[in-house]
Amino acid sequence: MVATTGGFTSAGLELEVKTLMLASLTQAEALEIGEIAVSLGRARKAPIAIEVKMGQWSVFHASLPGSTPENDSWIARKARVVLATGRSTMHERVDAEERGVDWYAEKGLSEELHAIHGGALALNVSGLGCVGMLIISGLPQVEDHLFAVEVVTEFLARKGEQQ
Repeated sequence: MVATTGGFTSAGLELEVKTLMLASLTQAEALEIGEIAVSLGRARKAPIAIEVKMGQWSVFHASLPGSTPENDSWIARKARVVLATGRSTMHERVDAEERGVDWYAEKGLSEELHAIHGGALALNVSGLGCVGMLIISGLPQVEDHLFAVEVVTEFLARKGEQQ
């Protein structure tokens, strides 16, 4: 696997998880996260598809101009990784690269159905762990991940919960 992680480290991504910890994740909050992503995406004319899930339930989905049906396939593949591991796709990718392992072989999961490409961010609630996810598809994977982080950071700032 070729390193494509933009300088991320497992340690840095562990810190990111703590920094982006939510106090709760209600349906209304999941919608707000999606709306923030749409607002930022529109402002930047980003050709992205956005999905917010609570468990396997798709609570929010938007396909901005320039995105394609292929983005929905990427979203589904990235979401399966978060559902399987409880961690962001970037975290899974960086961890595999750091350890020099084939993630798909190690997990016994197919690349056809799973994608360890940045852009699916686990939404962790304090005391509960991963209860949902924000998935971005349409930019290069490092940018997808950073966009998702920016969205959750903005959500926390609006809530007055930024760490």
